[in-house]
Amino acid sequence: MPVETVKLTGKPVVEHLRGNIKIRVEKLKENNIVPRILIIRVGNKEDDVFYERSILKNCSFLGIEGEVKELTYNVSMEELSKIIEDANDDDSIHGIMMFRPLPEHLEEKKILEKMNPKKDIDGMTPVNLGKIFEGDISGFSPCTPKAVIEMLKYYDIPLQGSNVVVAGRSLVVGKPLTMLLLKENATVTICHSKTKNMSSITSKADLVVAAIGKAKFMGQEYFSESSIVIDVGVNDDGKGKICGDVDYDNIFGKVKALTPPTGGVGTITTTILLEQAVRACEMITSDQH
Repeated sequence: MPVETVKLTGKPVVEHLRGNIKIRVEKLKENNIVPRILIIRVGNKEDDVFYERSILKNCSFLGIEGEVKELTYNVSMEELSKIIEDANDDDSIHGIMMFRPLPEHLEEKKILEKMNPKKDIDGMTPVNLGKIFEGDISGFSPCTPKAVIEMLKYYDIPLQGSNVVVAGRSLVVGKPLTMLLLKENATVTICHSKTKNMSSITSKADLVVAAIGKAKFMGQEYFSESSIVIDVGVNDDGKGKICGDVDYDNIFGKVKALTPPTGGVGTITTTILLEQAVRACEMITSDQH
C-alpha cells in the first residue's frame, strides 16, 4: 500500500530564513556597516567552485559582500597561515569560510586553530566545535547540521522526546548534529559503517538522518511507514546525476516524509552560512563600539 509521503524541500525554509537575514542586513546598513566574507579556496575542485558560485550569488541577493581568495593547489602552510592571520586582523572582514578538505601537504587542524573563532562562519574551529559539545549556543555551528535543525523546525517536526537515529559519525555532520538534536531534547542513537544490523535500529526510529556518504546506501528495509527521513548525502550515482545516501525512488511513497536528493537540506546550507556571517558582523561591530 503506497503511503502519502510528504516531500520536505528546502526552498520554503530558505525563503523564511532570508526574510530575517535581509531585515538584519538593512539594519546594519543604516549604521553604514556591510557584512563582508572572505572565501578561501585552495585548488580548483569542481564542487568547491560550484558551491562558491552559489555563495556569491546568495551574497549579492542578500546584500552581503563576498570576496574570493583563490590559491594554487601547492600553496604552502606559511602562505595560507598568513592569509588567515591577515583576515583575522582585517576589521572589514566579518566572516571567513575555507573549503575543505585541504590538500594533504597542508595541516588542516593547525590552519583551523589559527582562525579567529568569531569569524569562523563555517563552525569548524576547535573553539566552535567545543562549544557545541558543551551545549553552548554562543558559537557557530557547522552549517549542514544547523540546516537540518532549521528544516525540522520549519516543518514542525517534533524533536522533544523523539527517537532519532543519525547514520554517520563525521565531525562535519554526524557528531555536531547529534549534539544539536540533544539540545532539542531528542533521544539520539548514532549508527555508522561498523554498526551491526543498522536497518533494525533505523526502522524503529521516528526520524532518521542519513549522513553516511554512500550513494543510495539506505533502501526500504531501513525505514517504516511512519519514518521521517532527512538525507544529507551528496553522491554521484555513477551516471553523472546527484543522489543521496537514501534510495529515494524506491522509498518515496513508503515513508511519512522524505527530503529529495537535490533541493533538500543542501539548499539551506548556504543560507545558514550567510546567516552566521551576519551574526558575526553584528557581534564584531558591537564589540568595536
